[in-house]
Amino acid sequence: MGSSSDVPALRRGLSVLRLLAGRPGPVSAASVARELNLPRSTTYHLLSELTEAGFATHFPEEKRYGLGVASFELGSAYLRHDPLERLARPLLRRLADRMEKVAHLGVLHGAEALYLVREQPRQPQAIVSDVGVRLPAHLTASGRAMLAHVPPAQVRALFPSVASFVDRTGRGPHNLPALRRLLTVERRQGWAVEDGFVTAGFASVAAPVFDHGERPIAAITLTFRHVCDTPCGQAWPDLAKEVRKAADELTGRIGGHAAPV
Repeated sequence: MGSSSDVPALRRGLSVLRLLAGRPGPVSAASVARELNLPRSTTYHLLSELTEAGFATHFPEEKRYGLGVASFELGSAYLRHDPLERLARPLLRRLADRMEKVAHLGVLHGAEALYLVREQPRQPQAIVSDVGVRLPAHLTASGRAMLAHVPPAQVRALFPSVASFVDRTGRGPHNLPALRRLLTVERRQGWAVEDGFVTAGFASVAAPVFDHGERPIAAITLTFRHVCDTPCGQAWPDLAKEVRKAADELTGRIGGHAAPV
């Protein structure tokens, strides 16, 4: 077993890896030392150890460092274990049982919401959003919960024209200005709502899950029966409170940080 004195060195090494991972290209040792407030000698020692272990790569002609193959292998292994789904499933199970509604985990896949996990309440309900189903992100609560925290330029790129706005029931945003207005409201309130936008007679409430860089990587949703002739304008804050609690817990489980409102 290593001594307690090894812990600060490990933390510094992990800080260097996080810095390398967060840059679009290789960086110099001097930049690493400056940004992490480390002595130059310590920085070179850490980079040397990381390079020898394969977690960093040295580019001698550029006098810079980037991530190594071992870092890629760790990332690939992480994805193979389906960590997001594994960590989310028990939270969704409890949420579905407690609220007696269908709970989902979804991610953005281009301009669509892709559903990865679904948990039914004790009394199963037939709904369209099953595992593997893709639905227009601008219509779903889960899609907009994530889009609300995406840069405006990216939203515009995903929905470049009126033709990008699929219509299923006659409800929901039909153009980019309408979508942006809705996203502004939902970003401020902290959750998204859809009332018959996807399937008539059903509504959903969703909240975003964030990664360590405060980026939306998923959303947790509750879907339930709700019939009204015209959009009611309901926000279901009591349901949203429970959905946000589950989303915040999943954010914490993956080491993420919620984006500021």
